[in-house]
Amino acid sequence: METATLTRHRSGPGPAPAGASARRSGSRLPALALAGLTLLALVGFFVYPTFPNYDSYYSLLWGRELLDGEKPSFDAYRAPTQHPLAVAFGALLSLLGDSADRVLVFATFASFVLLAAGLYRLGRVAFTPAIGLVAAVLLCTRFDFPFLAARGYIDVSYLAAVIWAAALEAERPRRGTPVFVLLALAAMMRPEAWLLAGAYFLWTFRGISWRRRALYGALTWAGTAIWVALDWWATGDPLFSLTHTSELAGELGRQRPVSEVPGLSVQYLKELDKLPVLALGMAGLALAAYAVPRRLAVPFALFALGMGTFLLVGLAGLSVIDRYLLAPSLMVMVFAGVALAGWTMLEPGRLRSTWLAGSALLVVGATVSTALNLNLQTFDTDLRYRGEAHASLEQVLADPAVQRGLACGPVSVPSHKLIPDVRWILDAGLDDVLARADADAAGRTGKGVALYVTNRFALLRQAIVEEADDPMDSVPLAGFSRVATSPYYAAYVRC
Repeated sequence: METATLTRHRSGPGPAPAGASARRSGSRLPALALAGLTLLALVGFFVYPTFPNYDSYYSLLWGRELLDGEKPSFDAYRAPTQHPLAVAFGALLSLLGDSADRVLVFATFASFVLLAAGLYRLGRVAFTPAIGLVAAVLLCTRFDFPFLAARGYIDVSYLAAVIWAAALEAERPRRGTPVFVLLALAAMMRPEAWLLAGAYFLWTFRGISWRRRALYGALTWAGTAIWVALDWWATGDPLFSLTHTSELAGELGRQRPVSEVPGLSVQYLKELDKLPVLALGMAGLALAAYAVPRRLAVPFALFALGMGTFLLVGLAGLSVIDRYLLAPSLMVMVFAGVALAGWTMLEPGRLRSTWLAGSALLVVGATVSTALNLNLQTFDTDLRYRGEAHASLEQVLADPAVQRGLACGPVSVPSHKLIPDVRWILDAGLDDVLARADADAAGRTGKGVALYVTNRFALLRQAIVEEADDPMDSVPLAGFSRVATSPYYAAYVRC
């Protein structure tokens, strides 16, 4: 039951109250913040020319294979799980040629701006504009999320679709088609959305016609059906993504016993949200559950479904990684917004003033602490590495001696991490770039071009990444001669 101290919003004609001008000024703040975030994203895109991550480069490669009339190589050595919408988008971007990878990163930056706007909208319609604004600010200051955008992760676009679906539902319960369409798009980006769409279908089932139930059912199953159909067509196995992901998780040591999943969920939320925000989020969740339980419905449903999905991931033997908790971590930010700005739901009075003062002190303290402990050099180094390493890779592969060496045999790289980058730059096929870590490729790497990572920073990200990676794969092979170097790489050739 809503508490009696909640603000009663004025409606109808009549003279504006004395504070109306201030409120109109405040209403412009979210629009100004969105414009500022958009400008900042554009500046970041050009100042730090980053490139797609491993998974996203494969989406571009698979899209290019489709355009070439080939079945996508989903079963390539240690290839990531395919995502149908990403493959389709990769095919579209491949038409742009070499610039497609940068355009993909631009699209992810745009998705991040949409995600921030959607999180604000959800906080605003579920609670108040101030709570939505706090949640959006927390998102922008949890640097793991902008970093996902800078590296072209599909998770950002997935989250934007899910959060906007939640915002539309919170604005008008059982909204139906627009929410289902967004969840169908999300379901072609990450399988967690299958459960979200199924739960939403059950929520909307009561009180509608059978015709509308059929429409909603089709939209609910659309993402899953397309995913399964693409797997079946490309590999002959309709469950390929599930089995491949499980096998790869076991090979790379990413599976965890179910008993560890609860502890890992807390650990990952702490890493994504940071401990102070997680603590505020739990406090805000308790406050909202006590004072405004009906307003809490959509954010809490998304949080609970996300936590439940993480448990199911562990039960299914898939990779237990923090990216499966991205949606719940966003809801923690909304709950933290309740803890910090929940005073905006109260009528003017002592409780509201005290709450406002306490929140202000927390914000000032957090700002000072962050300013004293934040090391921007770390972020600058990491972001510059993304662009410099790619330019260095293009430089060494474009060397005339390396280009001549391509006629002698395939390009070999230490582990799977460099395969999609090299294939994209060279416009190479599946058998033209091999990993020396791949036992099945051992007989084909005796001639051709052998590529090595020479920079220590890059070595730990592109050569010796997983526990299964052998450092000896980063030692030059006998019989090969060094023909080209760049700041991050060295190329050897044997004909």
